[in-house]
Amino acid sequence: MSSSARRLHYDYTDYLRALEDSSLKLEYCDGTIYALAAGTRAHAQLAAAVIVALHRTLPTTCRISTSDMKIRIESTDLTTFPDVSVICGPANVSPLDANAVTNPRLLVEVTSRSTEDYDRGEKLSHYKQIESLGAVLFISHRTRRITIVERGPGGFVEREARSGEMVTVAHPAATFAVDDVYEGIELDPV
Repeated sequence: MSSSARRLHYDYTDYLRALEDSSLKLEYCDGTIYALAAGTRAHAQLAAAVIVALHRTLPTTCRISTSDMKIRIESTDLTTFPDVSVICGPANVSPLDANAVTNPRLLVEVTSRSTEDYDRGEKLSHYKQIESLGAVLFISHRTRRITIVERGPGGFVEREARSGEMVTVAHPAATFAVDDVYEGIELDPV
């Protein structure tokens, strides 16, 4: 691409129109629209398994949503579809989009070869700007490993839980076994 090529800039109304016309999920960030990659069979099964694990342990005031839930981060102008979202209490919606929630308490991303670096890097930086967010979980597609990125008194702290260990999150209160998420799932080849 030549240096004289122009980058297209879309406003949020353009994004909403594109979503209506698209068979793909689209992410919006600062005037750019991105198509989200389709997941593998293992990706879909891991997302479903973590929903089941969370459902068994979360307080009844929390609601779990699939990747159909749109999350909007007003401060960074990102709208995206995490694999799993947890809202505790009433949902706050974006003034730009009645279908986009702005106050998730817990977000989950199942990693994939094509998106892992983005999810753990730039996207996580966006997520950390959400005031209500207590934690982000990264479910590995390669090995029985869940990374917990949790807000603490001094900022976000990262730790891992592996096969035979428990995942524990303080806000919202949740505890489940790593092996419960991975049971019976054939992981993607590295």
